[in-house]
Amino acid sequence: MSEQRTHDHRHPHSHGHGHGHGHGSGHGPEHDTHPQGGAGEEFWDARYQETGRIWSGEANAMLVHEVSGLAPGRALDLGCGEGGDAVWLARLGWTVTGTDISGVALGRSAEHAAEAGVADRVTLERHDLTESFPEGEFDLVSACFLHNYGDFPRDRVLRAAASAVAPGGTLLVVGHAGWAPWQEEREEAYFPTPQDVVAQLEPVTAGWEVLRAEETGRVQNQPDGTPGTRTDNVVRLRRPA
Repeated sequence: MSEQRTHDHRHPHSHGHGHGHGHGSGHGPEHDTHPQGGAGEEFWDARYQETGRIWSGEANAMLVHEVSGLAPGRALDLGCGEGGDAVWLARLGWTVTGTDISGVALGRSAEHAAEAGVADRVTLERHDLTESFPEGEFDLVSACFLHNYGDFPRDRVLRAAASAVAPGGTLLVVGHAGWAPWQEEREEAYFPTPQDVVAQLEPVTAGWEVLRAEETGRVQNQPDGTPGTRTDNVVRLRRPA
């Protein structure tokens, strides 16, 4: 559910949108994650099959901003969508595990990784994050645009994400601060503040260093292609070594 989309939105399907990756997004065409509550594999497979590509293929701007200075290691991309974030990380030397609820999305991620020449550094796993989670520990766990649409248990999923961070590793959580001004069809959703996210994570992250917890504005293309302004929030924490 971690890429940028040409219009709007990455689903939290465990690709959540997300990513998204999620897909999930922001810089260039939008990469949002898909709202997962109540929507399963068949729903998202059908959603991806509606068109040849949903996302731009670029990495989320906030991921690029927050991760560029980190030494490459093992990364977990929750809601990888069509692979924009995973491929970008692999190009930097990360060994990446990407997850999504949609097998169609994962197939496109595999194609993207192969085209980029990084297939040997990208492993893809299908997970409905409400039911299963990747095994192992990671130096970076990225959860971009996984939201509480419907009954998606975002706080529980994010605590599982934190539990997967290796000592000395980083957890990055990026989300929307609210609906975009141009979004008229608004389903019921909860948009936590950065401080809410930090508090929700504390059962796992007590004693971790909070490197960033704030709202940030960005430009996102509206459905008609004209630039609009959107507010997201970003939380970045580091687990003690």
